[in-house]
Amino acid sequence: MQTTPSAQIGKFNALLEKSIKANWNEKALSDYQGSTLQYRDVARKIVKLHIIYEQAGIRPGDKIALCGRNGALWGCVFLSVITYGAVIVPIQNVFTTEQITHIVNHSDARLLLADRNILKQLKFDDMPQLLGTGTLDELELADSRSAALTEARQRLNEFFGLRYPKTFGAEDVRFHVDEPEETALINYTSGTTGFSKGVMLPYRSLWSNMDFLMEEIGSHLPSHAVIVAFLPMAHMYGLTCDFLLQVCLGNHLYFLQRPPSPSIVQEAFAQLRPHLIVSVPLVLEKIVRQEIMPIVKTRQTQLLMRMPRIGNIIKRRLCQRLKALLGGQFYEVIIGGASLSTEVENLLRWMEFPLTVGYGMTETGPMISLCDHTLFVPQTCGLPAKHMEVRILSDDPEHIPGELVTRGANLLTGYYKNPEATAEAIDAEGWLHTGDLARMAPSGHIFIVGRIKNMLLGSNGQNIYPEEIEDKLGSLLMVKEGIVLQKGQKLVALVVPDMEQAESLGVQNTLDEVMRNNLKELNALLPKYCHVSDIKMHDKEFERTSKGSIKRYLYKEQV
Repeated sequence: MQTTPSAQIGKFNALLEKSIKANWNEKALSDYQGSTLQYRDVARKIVKLHIIYEQAGIRPGDKIALCGRNGALWGCVFLSVITYGAVIVPIQNVFTTEQITHIVNHSDARLLLADRNILKQLKFDDMPQLLGTGTLDELELADSRSAALTEARQRLNEFFGLRYPKTFGAEDVRFHVDEPEETALINYTSGTTGFSKGVMLPYRSLWSNMDFLMEEIGSHLPSHAVIVAFLPMAHMYGLTCDFLLQVCLGNHLYFLQRPPSPSIVQEAFAQLRPHLIVSVPLVLEKIVRQEIMPIVKTRQTQLLMRMPRIGNIIKRRLCQRLKALLGGQFYEVIIGGASLSTEVENLLRWMEFPLTVGYGMTETGPMISLCDHTLFVPQTCGLPAKHMEVRILSDDPEHIPGELVTRGANLLTGYYKNPEATAEAIDAEGWLHTGDLARMAPSGHIFIVGRIKNMLLGSNGQNIYPEEIEDKLGSLLMVKEGIVLQKGQKLVALVVPDMEQAESLGVQNTLDEVMRNNLKELNALLPKYCHVSDIKMHDKEFERTSKGSIKRYLYKEQV
């Protein structure tokens, strides 16, 4: 892959402007089971917010923080900041008040727009650099230190009427003309320890991701496709693939505003029938384990699957059943954010289900690799994205894992107010060191093995990748999820038992015996140097980061 020269990088805001004008009367953003905004409504809200920013003295380059649940107004605020030339700071609405306050202050935000219940928990005095705060539901001011800001909100309709005295039409939409290296967004991920770093993404990263995804995905979708978004919009994966891509394509995006349990997801998909599904593994795995695996694992099905002709019939019917559960008309399911269970992936590949897995980081806004499901290879995460180069730091990258490094147009410009972390992450030749261990096939397909910081050293000096053990652990009886940690020279698995399954089988009181048998089965699948010495049970689901990674550091003491 070749790094894209700056001269070939387009304007991100031009993509948004073109789409809004071209789809003026089409449906744009809907809250599931709520109201709908057409593209012209979105444009009107964007322009009104621009008037508030301008009247309040907000300048291009100033920071505006946004914290709330997914929704149409969340989307309008995000687009208003980007298209004004200010820097958007999206904050996960599940963060603690301490984290939110820290991010608002560290980012030097001038405004904070958030859900009303979040603002009630924050102390305005603890964020002294803010001009004011506003609610996302009605875009009303909650606090203000600026007379100009207060007046701008109070007289907004008057100012809008003065600017557009006759009508407001598509020809009136004119957005900030962005430069490639200009900062568009600062994203703070939850990380696995303490406060995270602020990733500065320039407009070229947003444009480059769109240029790749509009071709890779958009070319397979119908005009005005229906999309259901349930990933957190303040995380780059959901923000890019579910939101920005769909707006640039002129599609109709529904925000699922409730936690994405399998029943809620299936209800929304059955009603809306999306044309594309972007998910994390956890959601898809739960649906497959609840709806498909119980059928597959019956003795009768296992016997029939061994008969070639009948096995093919069963395979087609299982695939049709899963597709129907997900709405029945999607082009493919894209998995990202974390690795998919090998057991589930192998079943889906056998069923010929249209699945593909991508890979990325906040630091690349987020795409590093992805490919169409027709080119997908099991256990991989696709091919290097357009505008990106990928290397594996290994003498034999096909067989020996090494750190995956990448560079190209998607890359961050650095970490906000943290040059030391920037220098540590990006080397002198512009390669971003991802911290992920990977192999690469001659075809270019990437196999992620695990995280360098998670790698364990066995007593005989062998490198042990806990993620590989955990993948096998997750397929064992009564195991809902599990992690592998090191205790001295020994490996210990900490698992959350599947109590629902245990109770349905009446074995909830004999789980110790089940886990002892699981330990034998697990070690039979593993080389001797990475045998697990014990399986311990944990009584509740593991805490995770916003992208679904388990916060391992919280559980080291338990083993």
